[in-house]
Amino acid sequence: MAGTTESNATDESVYRPRKSSWKYIGPGIVVAATGVGAGDLVATLIAGSNFGYTLLWAAVIGCVVKISLAEAAGRWHLSTGRTLFDGWASLGRWTTWFFVVYVVIWGFVYGAAAMSSSGLPLQALFPDVMGLKWWAMLTGVVGLIFVWFNKYDVFEKVMTVLVGVMFVVTVYLAIRVTPNLGDAFAGLLPVLPDEKDSILNTLGLIGGVGGTITLAAYGYWVNAKGWTNTSWMKVMRLDNRVAYITTGIFVVAMLFVGAEMLHSAGVAIASGDKGLVQLSDILADRYGSATAKLFLVGFFATSFTSLIGVWHGVSLMFADFVERYRRDRAGAVDTELSGEAVAAGKRERSGPFRAYLLWLTFPPMILLFQGQPFRLVIIYGVLGAAFMPFLALTLLWLLNSSRAPREWRNGILSNAMLVIAGLLFLVLCIKQIADQPWSEFF
Repeated sequence: MAGTTESNATDESVYRPRKSSWKYIGPGIVVAATGVGAGDLVATLIAGSNFGYTLLWAAVIGCVVKISLAEAAGRWHLSTGRTLFDGWASLGRWTTWFFVVYVVIWGFVYGAAAMSSSGLPLQALFPDVMGLKWWAMLTGVVGLIFVWFNKYDVFEKVMTVLVGVMFVVTVYLAIRVTPNLGDAFAGLLPVLPDEKDSILNTLGLIGGVGGTITLAAYGYWVNAKGWTNTSWMKVMRLDNRVAYITTGIFVVAMLFVGAEMLHSAGVAIASGDKGLVQLSDILADRYGSATAKLFLVGFFATSFTSLIGVWHGVSLMFADFVERYRRDRAGAVDTELSGEAVAAGKRERSGPFRAYLLWLTFPPMILLFQGQPFRLVIIYGVLGAAFMPFLALTLLWLLNSSRAPREWRNGILSNAMLVIAGLLFLVLCIKQIADQPWSEFF
């Protein structure tokens, strides 16, 4: 009887809600750093250069939408003790096939893009050392070695330092360009620009900043932090809000820079990562080389956090997928909740984790030399566009079903936000698929 009492007391202490506290913050910083890449900053800069402050409200709504998606993913992990892939697998075999095709093709093309994005600011900072391809490969290998030999705790600390660099640089630039605060506050009113395709451009800004598959990885980082049950729910929700407030600061700061430096002067920059190199040249002309170099350091921090974030987070998801697949094939009975296995570091030490790390790093180097194959890029674009509606709609399904404990299922607000997110990303998915040059594909 004494043993039973002791066991019950232990269970109560484990599941007693923890007070939300800043000292626990971690996975949110990781997801914010990974989700905001150089391409996101360029998209925001271009929105600012084209429309001034008009779409500031859209950037803020985008952060709110991402909060609801990441919160749902984290709530699934904590309330069930299961990972998101366990949830997807319960919906049918089609989710497995979608995930497999997605991570193989997406990882191959993304690996090249992430390495190139991380190499660009280094080449701009040290132009006489070596070419872009070699800088790109170096960043990929450094990312591989770092993630291979370090566990989540070290990974989180390094990401936090790099986020600090991103924060200082973007906020400094926003202050340096002296934003028009009156126009900025006016930009919080939901007004569409008087331009062709303004609705789609606005939806693109809402949906495009701060997350793709990294939103799904958030639940895995929550587990890797050691949060595995509902006692961490309040902590997770605070952590998630910090993530997207941080993302919002990055986005608003770069919109200020685009509105003041580019829109007011009528200066256009290229889309893609090279637009940030152009911005560094503009900064050098206006504020001096020290500001330009500081910006390039921030550009590198932005790109490299996305690289190592994907190297870690998506490899963690892939390792969980493989373990689930092996268990199902063997007809084995679960002896441990998958969330606890992630928390114990078993996935990070596994062969599939390291195999996917290698897949992200070395095969994509071929694309750095040969250019990206046309058909593969189209398939990559379609799969990338399809992932976010897949995530939103499957979370809506899982968290309104008996798969989740009743008290942690969606309420009206959660359902409304996930429906909005699902519809938003579905529209963007259809638009992106329709815009692909299919006539040249066949």
